Amino acid sequence: MDITTPVKGIKGVGAKTEQLFQKTGVYTIGDILLRFPREYAKYPVPVPVSQAQTGQKQAVILQVESPAAVKRTRTMQITVCTGHDGDVYMEFLWFRMPYIRNTLQKGQTYILYGNVQDRNGQPVMEQPAIYTPSQYEALADSLQPVYGLTAGLSNHMYKKTLRQVLESGILIPEYLPESIRHRYNLAEYNYAVSQVHFPKDFNTLSEARRRLVFDEFFQFVLCMQMQKSQGMHIENQYRISNGHLLKPLLEQLPYQLTNAQLRVLSEIENDLKGPYIMQRLIQGDVGSGKTIIAFLTMYLVSQSGCQSAIMAPTEVLAAQHYETFSQYIELFGIKTHLVLLTGSMTAREKRRAYERLQLFSDAMIIGTHALFQEKAVYDSLALVITDEQHRFGVRQRETFSLKGENPHILVMSATPIPRTLAIILYGDLDISVIDEVPAKRLPVKNCVVGTGWRPNAYEFIRREAEAGHQAYVICPLVEASEYAEGENVTDYAEILRQSLPANIETGILHGKMRADIKNKIMEEFAANRIQVLVSTTVVEVGVNVPNATVMMIEDAQRFGLAQLHQLRGRVGRGEAQSYCIMINTSDSKSAAKRLDVLNRTNDGFQIASEDLKLRGPGDFFGIRQSGDMEFQLADIYQDSRILQQANEEAGRILSIDRNLELPEHEGIRKKVREHFKGQAELLNL
Repeated sequence: MDITTPVKGIKGVGAKTEQLFQKTGVYTIGDILLRFPREYAKYPVPVPVSQAQTGQKQAVILQVESPAAVKRTRTMQITVCTGHDGDVYMEFLWFRMPYIRNTLQKGQTYILYGNVQDRNGQPVMEQPAIYTPSQYEALADSLQPVYGLTAGLSNHMYKKTLRQVLESGILIPEYLPESIRHRYNLAEYNYAVSQVHFPKDFNTLSEARRRLVFDEFFQFVLCMQMQKSQGMHIENQYRISNGHLLKPLLEQLPYQLTNAQLRVLSEIENDLKGPYIMQRLIQGDVGSGKTIIAFLTMYLVSQSGCQSAIMAPTEVLAAQHYETFSQYIELFGIKTHLVLLTGSMTAREKRRAYERLQLFSDAMIIGTHALFQEKAVYDSLALVITDEQHRFGVRQRETFSLKGENPHILVMSATPIPRTLAIILYGDLDISVIDEVPAKRLPVKNCVVGTGWRPNAYEFIRREAEAGHQAYVICPLVEASEYAEGENVTDYAEILRQSLPANIETGILHGKMRADIKNKIMEEFAANRIQVLVSTTVVEVGVNVPNATVMMIEDAQRFGLAQLHQLRGRVGRGEAQSYCIMINTSDSKSAAKRLDVLNRTNDGFQIASEDLKLRGPGDFFGIRQSGDMEFQLADIYQDSRILQQANEEAGRILSIDRNLELPEHEGIRKKVREHFKGQAELLNL
């Protein structure tokens, strides 16, 4: 066996289990080795009920004095067992698990492990794992890896299979020269892979993770720098010198562009008429007005007789862009063709869109990933815009741009990344920043509260919904987990349905749903057929719902500040006052300090800078803090120092060996080819 062996070659993995592994993206032994834990569970010392602290994972001693009871609601069964220590009582709840009643034997002592919450002054633990004292003792003081799974594949099965692979002695070739590892004090590759899965302790986990984070950044930045050297001086075949056409349009707008918007427009105009193609990133905070900039740029291209295309990350957002652009075309009285192309269109609708792509050389085209499929053939594609770049990644942007003959490239991102990091991450692009928000926008009002404030929040959401507005509620998990702490979408939605009047419709949205179902839910929310949407962070890049006025974020301390700011940006898009309620379920002073930053400012770039200062090296025990680029472990805020080191090393190597031809760089050359297959030829590798 080697890393290319199919996963079914592992003892105990049959055809059915192989299919389950494939659903998680694991096809080979190499895949399972390089698919790292989502988080880690550390088992604390068990405490009596009276000593349990709310807002964190606890191991609580339960002496079963009375049998557990099974209660029935409209949609589920809830198993309840009560424990006490003196005058302090705690409820233990399991949803849809009636068999627990038989597991907990009267007169026996158990260790229950889960997240302790405060419900109206009483401690409650939902979905706790159950252990005998001897079972728990075997787990105590260890870091247990937790993996992203699919139905039918347990965390225990995943760990058991992975241990077999590690114990077999299969190795992944080390590709970094010893000189580089020594320079940055990096662990050997296979040691890092082993320890990131089953760390001996926190120190070895930190050491292993640091090496693997360096790898992710190094490979990414290396390719970025190589791309930049290849693409800096591509001749501009589409010289567009009609910037004067913008003035009458700007005079017709019902509002004035900010100075920052005008500055960015000027930079784009200069690029379009310059000797080399435009390769520019527009960084603009939530609500800073990037969409009108995209439209005006596409308008200039259209008026020069060429095509332009904007690719959105979701079908719902693409449809909204189409509607917005249609309104602009009507407002300005423009004669041009607008084409929409998305994956869920019928075969007939797609054929019609493909025909229009070839028929109209001045078309303004809007769509999703469908825009760069093989059947999409363009007549004269002069401009490619990708919206929310971090959702696509450099390879997809490159594929899309190849649809034309060296078109201009414009990338728009609402992720507030400090300029020092943006220069590294978007090394192949010039950077423009829209650092002003239109004056007409009302700032979102913020509050950070504890779990005891939940009833007030539910009442506030009820009042807003009955006033005709809508609300988002964000949870970190899709469903309850034996290992992962935090509120989950599935059970939380049920709690809200029972807490809110029946006429207020509550919907669910999460990343495990099929794309068509996600689109349907977002469309219903946009149309106000759903008033309260309980979701994971999948809404971070979502749909524009000006009617939504409340953003409530559970377990807010588990998210990065930049991500919380992105979520907050889902509201405050209409004329009504909007609110962001962040529920802090932790007693940690550092968590409170971080969340207070969001209380004090709505400026995304200031928040991102504060995030860099406040992050600590132990912040990676929960969900990923930022979803930028295509990194599995690396976090641009938490790991900013490693990012700078990787950038420094990539620059040093390319300064002495531009095409990675030296013998000591052979492993790096192979790695770059492996990770950037679509661009290897372009980079002369």
